[in-house]
Amino acid sequence: MARHRIFGTSFADVYPLYVLKAERKDRSREEVDRVICWLTGYDEAGLRRAVADGVDLETFFARAPQVNPLAAQITGLICGHRVEEIEDPLMQRIRWMDKLVDELARGKRMSSILRGSATASAPSSTSAPVGG
Repeated sequence: MARHRIFGTSFADVYPLYVLKAERKDRSREEVDRVICWLTGYDEAGLRRAVADGVDLETFFARAPQVNPLAAQITGLICGHRVEEIEDPLMQRIRWMDKLVDELARGKRMSSILRGSATASAPSSTSAPVGG
C-alpha cells in the first residue's frame, strides 16, 4: 500500500492554516489549540515544540501523548470521506483533526466539538501562542 503524501506534511505547515480558517470565522487560535490538545493529549508546550521542530504529521501523531478515547465519536464527512469509515489509523487521526477544526470554524459549541468531555481543559492563557 502506498504511503499517503499527507503523512509527510509538516504539522508546522498545517497548523497556521487551521488557525487562519478558525480566525476567518471569528474563532481563536486558543480554541484551535484546545481542540488539538483535546484530540492528541499534547499540552501547549508540546504543540509549540511540534511546530518549532517541523515534525511531519506521522511523527506528530506518533508522539502524541494519548489520542482522546472520545475521538471515536467524531463522525461525518471530511474531504468526501466519512471519518468513521477511514481504515488507516493515521489517516483517520489526521481527518479527525480536520473535522474538529471544521466544526470550530462552523461555530459549533466547544462542548459539542469536544464530545461533551468534562475533562476538556482550556489551554493556559499564560502560555505563548503556538508558533509565535
